[in-house]
This record gives sequence, structure tokens and C-alpha cells, in this order.
Amino acid sequence: MTSAADGFDDAVLGRGLPAAAEAALAEAGRQRADEPALAIAALMRAQALAPEHPAVLIAFYRHHFFGHRLAPARDVARRALVVATRALGLPPLWRELPLEPLPGADGDARVRFLLFLLKGYAYLSLRLDDPLEARDALAVLRALDPQDRVGASVLEAVRVRALVGEDPEADGLPPVSGAAAWARATGSEAGAPR
Repeated sequence: MTSAADGFDDAVLGRGLPAAAEAALAEAGRQRADEPALAIAALMRAQALAPEHPAVLIAFYRHHFFGHRLAPARDVARRALVVATRALGLPPLWRELPLEPLPGADGDARVRFLLFLLKGYAYLSLRLDDPLEARDALAVLRALDPQDRVGASVLEAVRVRALVGEDPEADGLPPVSGAAAWARATGSEAGAPR
């Protein structure tokens, strides 16, 4: 017998999609680099078929993120956060989450999906020059993941260094400007959920 959690785990891994949605995501992946308009059309077909499926949300997010369309990527992250919180039976808005550790941060796909989404949301907020939103998202993330299993502490260190105008390289942290610096600070795909 499979539980709802098992079903969500499968969904995060891309399982449980209608065949037509799965085909649309595959097409979007093939078209992403050379034909972005065709890729987005395929993503929209997948979304019409499975609007709240984690694999569709992740594909949309990654499409925007790797296309350097950070504001739309953050919008997708907001939608995905609602899906993730609902899967855990939590309040739908990340600002309303109980500020206490979430069990399962080391292995529960639902919890890890939420944590990585919140980290990506904070990262995008920093990149979009919205430091207060980033600060608040990182504070919630620290409360949910006090053992820092998703590595948000590095992102927080970069945020604080930028805030006080100090040179992060003085303590071995990467600089706070430029895409390469952000990638080094947060991991090569830090803004992209896994």
C-alpha cells in the first residue's frame, strides 16, 4: 500500500504525470536552448494537464532560472511553495509556517522540496534586489532547518556581507556581485530546486 507521501515523493521525481504532460516536458527540455518559444509552449501544455505536479513546477522554474528570467522563476517558486506546504499539511503561505524544525529534512522528499524551494526563493529575492524578502525567507528556512541540511547558511553569509558592505572575500566567501559569484556562493544550481 502506498501513502500520500510516497505519491508526492514519486511526483517530485517526475512520476505520476499524465503521458501527454510527460511528453510535453520532454519536448520542452529538447527545445529549451534552441527554441525557447517552443519550450515555453510545451511547458504550458504540461501545466494545463498537471498544473500542480511538482515536476511541471520544477521544469517551469528551471526554464526561467536558466534563461535568466529571475522574476518569473520567483513567481513559479511562490506557486511551488504552496504545493509543497499543502503536501505537508502546513499553512499555504511560507510566512505563516510554524518556526520550528521540520522532521525529515534529511530524507523526506516533501520536506526537502519545501526547504530547497525556500532557499531558491531567498536566492532569487537577493538577485532581484529584494533583500528584506530574502532575509525573511532565510529566517524561516533557518527555523525549519536548524541543522542547515540544505546549506542556506552560505547564502545567509553572502546576504549579510552585502548588507553591511563588507568584502566577503576577506573571510573566504565569494564576492556578492555577478552570476558566477552567486553560483560559487550557493552552488552551481543553488537557485534551482532539485
